[in-house]
Amino acid sequence: MQKRPKKKQETQARLQDLVVVTFADDMTQAKDREALLRNNDIPATIREQEDETTGTNAIVVMVPEEFIDEAHVIIESQDAYDDFYDFALDDEENGEFDSDFYDDEL
Repeated sequence: MQKRPKKKQETQARLQDLVVVTFADDMTQAKDREALLRNNDIPATIREQEDETTGTNAIVVMVPEEFIDEAHVIIESQDAYDDFYDFALDDEENGEFDSDFYDDEL
């Protein structure tokens, strides 16, 4: 089996031209998204940037510009997956699960 070449030098060169791929609500969400991207072989980093419009700091996840499209697709796919399961669990917790559907009529 052929070993994968080390990407450290290549990655450092690519991290110089970073663009924002997503804003995070908090550091936990930023770390989750960074891990998601790295697990999909996309170099990512977290930065705090000052929001010029509000003067507050924003947490952003950044990737090299060449990976921006792929990173958007990965994050959007994960968000859609999370939303689907959140929606299903909310219905079940709120008692909106239609149990009449399974009632047998004899």
